Amino acid sequence: MTWWTVLIERLRRRRPPLLHIATDEGTGPVVILVHGIASSSVTFREVVPLLVPGHRVIAVDILGFGESPAPEGCEYRLEDHVDSLDATIRSLKLREPIILVGHSLGSLIVARFASLPRTWMSRRNEVSRVVLVGPPVYLSPSDIGDRWVRARVSAYLRAYDFLRLNKDFTISNAAIISRLLPKGIFEISERNWTPFVKSLEHCIESQTVVSDIASLTVPVDVVYGTLDAFIALGSMTVIERMRHVTMHRVDANDHLIRPRLARALVGVIDAHTTAETSASTAAVPAGEASGEQAVDR
Repeated sequence: MTWWTVLIERLRRRRPPLLHIATDEGTGPVVILVHGIASSSVTFREVVPLLVPGHRVIAVDILGFGESPAPEGCEYRLEDHVDSLDATIRSLKLREPIILVGHSLGSLIVARFASLPRTWMSRRNEVSRVVLVGPPVYLSPSDIGDRWVRARVSAYLRAYDFLRLNKDFTISNAAIISRLLPKGIFEISERNWTPFVKSLEHCIESQTVVSDIASLTVPVDVVYGTLDAFIALGSMTVIERMRHVTMHRVDANDHLIRPRLARALVGVIDAHTTAETSASTAAVPAGEASGEQAVDR
């Protein structure tokens, strides 16, 4: 084997695997949907039909979940998820800016993706807006001053640690929950156990979402349900105060994207898409649009 063959083989092995594209429908501004941990693109089943009439909607399965590959030896770090998302988007050869929508773990993935520098060499697509749905924002307890918020976040992290360390308990209880939901919404099984525990440990328990959001130069919308059990009360205060972030609270909705939250999410996307495409005037500065809005649709 020549040195050239060896080099090509190494480059091939290092190439991030492409994600499964479950949906690519419609025409118009491009919206890319990225689901969360232990789920699949089915997460957005209520969203896609509402977006398709005015957008090109692309929904993917993240690395290790749904019908996407689960590479042997993958550590499922945030970088691994982002690299595969990046490779998949580049493979589509999109020419226009994209709106990135992430749910749960998908929020962390798209926030990191959007924070990466866009250079001629990287050939990354321009991101016009980031929408985070039910983002699990957990600062390190040592960085939280409020003792009540610190206690809540610590409890969440202990619970995640317990799930990772008790495989049989986690899988058996996940099976009970999954039977109550549409197929593909929630699954923790032998098949995706490794992607689940490693993504949980390396992306959610050890996360950089706050700094990633802070570094963004595009508008960020956060949409979440008031009954979302995966959001620790007070944990999102730090991002609520960022000038380029707008919060959208949806009453009577939990962590799943149910019809009420789907309508609110599409309303947020449509409102900004219309504003950006209907006029050539400058957009309203992000700081003027910051704050929290209650959404009841």
